[in-house]
Amino acid sequence: MSSTTMNLPGTPRLRSNSARLGARTLLGVATGMAMLLALYAALVASPPERVEGDLFRIFYFHVPLALLTYVAFGVTFVASLFYLWRGQPFWDRLALSSAEVGLVFCTLVLATGSIWGRPTWGVWWTWDARLTSSLVLWFIYLSYVMLRSYIEEHRRAARYAAVLGVIGFLDVPIVQFSVNWWRTLHPQSTVMASAGRSLPPSMLFALVLSLVAFSLLYVQLVMTRMHIEALQDMRQAVEGQFNDLVEE
Repeated sequence: MSSTTMNLPGTPRLRSNSARLGARTLLGVATGMAMLLALYAALVASPPERVEGDLFRIFYFHVPLALLTYVAFGVTFVASLFYLWRGQPFWDRLALSSAEVGLVFCTLVLATGSIWGRPTWGVWWTWDARLTSSLVLWFIYLSYVMLRSYIEEHRRAARYAAVLGVIGFLDVPIVQFSVNWWRTLHPQSTVMASAGRSLPPSMLFALVLSLVAFSLLYVQLVMTRMHIEALQDMRQAVEGQFNDLVEE
């Protein structure tokens, strides 16, 4: 009997899925380690800020979350354009996954900003240009996610959401430059201030480490969400084929 290994159908697909699972597991471990290091750097290693003291430590979470919110909605913008152009399911899954993660990050940005603003400004919320435009951004992508849920026909929902994903991104530069265009309570960039001063090295290191950790978390969440969406698409395809067989 020959010892040659049989090339069973589906074996390459199984190997590919196994490799992807291994990559996601490795990324998850790296994300967890980076998060632990970032927490230590932000809460323990970095010194208190001269004016705000330990309250300033929210900065190491608020700023990376805000930057990754921009990235997430930027990815949704690009993926939506490609979906409208090519109509490939991959781009739709990427746009949806990134929008959902971006919405979570945007929620955390608003929450950490309110917590930071209460002792600094004396109020939990004010209709400041930066805060208001950020809230509008949150509502835009909440509408994006709700639109996907309310329209039952998948392709039509994907097209409508893609249009909203493109138009909604126009609010991102408004959020970013609002502190320059209008008088606001929200401070301008702290990392590179207008006077040319920068953060102390220990604080800058903590910020960069936190940014890396949240970036890995973003990639991990998007990859996981895309995998779930792909499985749902496969399930719907199998159910459709099964229904066709039953009808015949």
